[in-house]
Amino acid sequence: MARIVLNTFGSFGDLHPYLAIAIELRRRGHEAVVATSEVYRCKVVGEDVGFAPVRPDVGELLANTELLRKIWDPKRGSEYLYRDYLIPSTEKSFEDLIAVCKGADLLVTHFGNCAGPVVAQYLKLPWLSVALQPIVFFSRSDPPVVAVAPWLRHFYRFGTFPALRALAKVSSARWSGSLLELRRRFGLPTEQHPLFEGQFSPMGTLALFSRHFARPQQDWPPKTVATGFVFYDRRGESLGGADGLEPGLARFLDQGSAPVVFTLGSSAVMQAGTFFRESAEAAKHLGVRAVLLVGASEDHSQAEDLPESIFVVDYAPFSELMPRAVVNVHQGGIGTTGQALRAGKPMVVVPWSHDQPDNAERLRRLGVSRTIGRSEYTSERVGRELQGLFQDGECKQRAADLSRMIAAEDGLRKACDVIEDVLMAADKRG
Repeated sequence: MARIVLNTFGSFGDLHPYLAIAIELRRRGHEAVVATSEVYRCKVVGEDVGFAPVRPDVGELLANTELLRKIWDPKRGSEYLYRDYLIPSTEKSFEDLIAVCKGADLLVTHFGNCAGPVVAQYLKLPWLSVALQPIVFFSRSDPPVVAVAPWLRHFYRFGTFPALRALAKVSSARWSGSLLELRRRFGLPTEQHPLFEGQFSPMGTLALFSRHFARPQQDWPPKTVATGFVFYDRRGESLGGADGLEPGLARFLDQGSAPVVFTLGSSAVMQAGTFFRESAEAAKHLGVRAVLLVGASEDHSQAEDLPESIFVVDYAPFSELMPRAVVNVHQGGIGTTGQALRAGKPMVVVPWSHDQPDNAERLRRLGVSRTIGRSEYTSERVGRELQGLFQDGECKQRAADLSRMIAAEDGLRKACDVIEDVLMAADKRG
């Protein structure tokens, strides 16, 4: 039995794969500890998995309306997230994580906690890095769509991406100096950029997404394994303890034609703007049934103004809802994207920020979705795209085909196999 610490930060899309891996590792006889935001304690403990609080806490972030607005800025959200929130929290993250990692056999890191590689190297602890989405690799051979200038992808064929990558490294170096200072304090190397190559473990990286979504590239970090998506979407105790579809939603789905599902995942929904209002108007205009997954959005209070053909709910497991949709409309977060691909239905993607423009472009190239810019999301535009998808037999077939390919992968088993392989290799070296 090994003691394995899995450190993550972010929304459910960041938590759920780590929690699924922890549950499977526990089943295999290991002691798994999920080290993450305090707000997730009940959800993790409810799965009989070890929990350790590591700052910063997503719960506190969600209460900071102004910072949350900046983090979901469509162009500079990622810069604000790292420069103004994550990097200033590195000292606290280091203190918390080093405490839980003493006596551990392996650390699994997350790119949102910049202290992870520092802790692993300081303690001389075996570790694995994780890429939840392909944009994390910033690959030269498979260049991503960046939120700050998504239109630049049209010029990549002229060789512009290397210059963009160099500019991103220089720009981020200006506000990540405290990370290098932390490394110097503990006598650790500082040659690698902490937000680029420095975040990847020489022992290996788990790419927790399907190779059908993003093909492995030669310039990915050494020993990267594309496992396939790792799925988990239990509601859990922290959200009320009920699993499955709530009875009212289940009845709605059973009593009519397949609806259009509209969701912004678990994070972008906090900055929903007019998304749900425009979505409802589009559904009414087309005369189609719809489900609005509004989370804690204020749009939940407007349910009484909607026809019976539109069902409003705060939460539903994607694995049970999305396969019953005719089209899934979502923000392109990686957790939502994986579930939508597995569901096998056409999509409309409305990227909010961060990795989402890149995920949206990959889905478009796969032939399973259409993209609407966040600022262009109106009921008229939504209606046109939905109408086109209703009649697009090729898109429906491609979505179904990809669903079967993704279902044939077992990302959870493969990820845990890699973890055990690294543990075994570390034991032999020790």
